[in-house]
Amino acid sequence: MNILDRRKPNANLQKFYLINLQIGFIITLLLLIGMFRVNLNMASEFEITVKEQEVIEMEEVVRTEQQLAPPPPPRPPQPEPVPNEEIIEDVFFDLDTDLDLSAPMSLPPPPPLPVDDNEDEEPEVFTIVEDMPELIGGMNAIYQHLRYPEIARQVGIEGRVVVQFIIDEQGRVVDPVVVRGIGGGCDEAAVEAVKKVQFTPGRQRGRAVRVRYSLPIVFRLQG
Repeated sequence: MNILDRRKPNANLQKFYLINLQIGFIITLLLLIGMFRVNLNMASEFEITVKEQEVIEMEEVVRTEQQLAPPPPPRPPQPEPVPNEEIIEDVFFDLDTDLDLSAPMSLPPPPPLPVDDNEDEEPEVFTIVEDMPELIGGMNAIYQHLRYPEIARQVGIEGRVVVQFIIDEQGRVVDPVVVRGIGGGCDEAAVEAVKKVQFTPGRQRGRAVRVRYSLPIVFRLQG
């Protein structure tokens, strides 16, 4: 007997085709919805944390000058040990000497007297002052004390003798010296004549001072 012959002659397959198809779509849709819900619930359980990235800042390196430290001071020298091998000889003092208390005691010499520097210092000598010295009596006072040397008169020596000296605070002539002479005894005669005259003292700011002075003396023969 053939299989086709076993079919029911009254069976209608198209009657339940649409119903079965719809039921299949519904079941498939329900499965898809269930799968999506399960995925969403699982995704919510996991938290995604984003790790912050560390920011590294580069600092600018400042170049500094290296200063050399001064060298340390030298160490002090260590004391050298003194050897103990040296033996110091004992010094004995003789205290049995007799003392003569009746003898006069010798005292040390007295200290020298202090030297006054002001006495050694010579007063300042001026060349030009406000009030110059003046010869009392003029040149006639010189010629009154002047003696013409006989040798110079016989030989016929004439000329000018310049005598330099210092006039002190009292107007006296000090240290006369011939700076220009003619000889024949005239130089000595001029110095002797200058020693015998008097001057008015020179004054600087109203005070009498020592003044260096030069005086020419003329020797001339008459006839």
